[in-house]
Amino acid sequence: MSDRTLTAADELAGEPAKGSPHVDAGDDGYNKDLKSRHINMIAIGGAIGTGLFMGAGGRMRDAGPSLFIAYAICGVFAFFVVRALGELVLYRPSSGAFVSYAREFMGEKGAFAAGWLYFLNWSTTTVADITAAAVFAHYWSLFSDVPQWILALIALAIVLTANLISVKYFGEMEFWFAIIKVAALVLFMLIGIFLVVTQHDVGGHTPGLATMGDNGGIFPNGMMPMLLLIQGVVFAYASVELCGVAAGETENPEKIMPKAINSIMWRVGVFYVGSVVLLALLLPYTAYTGDQSPFVTVFDKLGVSGAADIMNLVVLTAALSSLNSGLYSTGRILRSMSVAGSAPKFTGVMNKGGVPYGGVLFTAAFGVMGVFLNYRMPKDAFELVINFASIGILGTWGMIMLCSLLFWRAAKEGKVSRPGYNLPWAPYTQIVTLVFLVSVVFLMWHGGGIGRTTVNCLPLIAAALVGGWFLVRKRVAEVAAERAK
Repeated sequence: MSDRTLTAADELAGEPAKGSPHVDAGDDGYNKDLKSRHINMIAIGGAIGTGLFMGAGGRMRDAGPSLFIAYAICGVFAFFVVRALGELVLYRPSSGAFVSYAREFMGEKGAFAAGWLYFLNWSTTTVADITAAAVFAHYWSLFSDVPQWILALIALAIVLTANLISVKYFGEMEFWFAIIKVAALVLFMLIGIFLVVTQHDVGGHTPGLATMGDNGGIFPNGMMPMLLLIQGVVFAYASVELCGVAAGETENPEKIMPKAINSIMWRVGVFYVGSVVLLALLLPYTAYTGDQSPFVTVFDKLGVSGAADIMNLVVLTAALSSLNSGLYSTGRILRSMSVAGSAPKFTGVMNKGGVPYGGVLFTAAFGVMGVFLNYRMPKDAFELVINFASIGILGTWGMIMLCSLLFWRAAKEGKVSRPGYNLPWAPYTQIVTLVFLVSVVFLMWHGGGIGRTTVNCLPLIAAALVGGWFLVRKRVAEVAAERAK
């Protein structure tokens, strides 16, 4: 048996390959069309999504101003995750991202689990995004009589069409989506600061610290509601890993990625924490609801003609941006898995524009199932799917940190070299982050309701992964043997 055959067998058995640098066959065929401005704005777009624009209202209602603490805590761990992924990207850029790294350091079983957990994340997030888009569209009287499921279907069709053309269209769409989101948040924060400083009336309330103090303070309902909402806040950061996937389709990622990743931390502090603090200062937490963006609520209360409509357009853009990102990233991840034999063959097929359209369409098909969910239960569709999306996110983040930990160990053993841009305080950062992720799962269960039901489904998800592996392992072995020849 040749050395290359031994390497392939080792990978399949769960041992990392030794010798020459790992190569992901799934990286072939992509066009390096994403520029520095695309990656930077994709990083911004990943850090500002539907979870803030749509989810913050209901969470504010439940936890009060303490929500900003939850965003700050989750933001720190989100930064650790993306920083760990950034180190791996600089070690070896790949459109397969963490699935490719799991394959190298954990074997094909690890890659299989990482890929399908990520698919669980984005297939359910796709449902959440089209649901959010439909809810936002219902704000305008023009669409108020249109069934929610039809609006969800239209949103899916528009973004899917653009995503299938080429990575250039994805990059440009995400670039402008991100600019709109950032500009809107900056404008909101400037207006909010002005209202607080000038004590301008907002819907019969005088903004400032008294708004919080007169309505129960930072923890009006105690600390537990804030802790129980952390799993939903994790969902708000679901796209931070996207820049790691996009690195496989850009030139000079070693120059672009560190700057893009490092900027995530202050964006989290300014846009997430800053926005939530301003929301708490402008109106009592009881003024916000789960069926309307909190930013739209503020402008509604101000009574500024057209302002709420503009902000609603922005939050609609945020939902479409997240949907755009999900279709893009799962298409690349599924191609990496397909080439290795652990995903259906058709998900690895590419078109002339270098788009793995099979994987994109496969994810979109689950979006169509989401359209049916919007038809059957329009009121509960969003909250139901974000719980399952959160499980996928937690699993994905956990796999990234495990890969990072194994990479650190391999570097200690002299098998690989860590790049100069790396995750600080390793291996303690990885361990603490993994403990945090497990704690979030416990909080989901402790909170009862849909969260507990979701956690109770974990054995079924695990059984599906094990069963799926037994279905594909023969093909994975055949592909590995073929590549080893």
